[in-house]
Amino acid sequence: MQHWIFLAVAIISEVIATSFLKSAEGFTRFWPSLVVVVGYLLAFYLLSLTLKTIPVGVAYAIWSGVGIVLIALSGWLFLGQSLDTPAVIGLTLIVAGVIVINVFSRTVSH
Repeated sequence: MQHWIFLAVAIISEVIATSFLKSAEGFTRFWPSLVVVVGYLLAFYLLSLTLKTIPVGVAYAIWSGVGIVLIALSGWLFLGQSLDTPAVIGLTLIVAGVIVINVFSRTVSH
């Protein structure tokens, strides 16, 4: 169970770091840049711990799928970026893929 917590916190850290990239303005603003660097360091460290028990392909599929959806939602909620119908359909398919991997794949260690 601990590896899933590591993966969840890694994803959240990566999403926070990515969300702050715009406000870091090319790493010219200190505090947003610090959030980006610390967020990515924590994310990759926790991902490396996750890979001790979850296969890399599965962990990365979950990492990227959930991350894409959360970043898109973050952009929509906090940065005023729009999501059109094809974007919503694509994000829904990504979520469906992550669910299929977690529910039906034998490569995921539960």
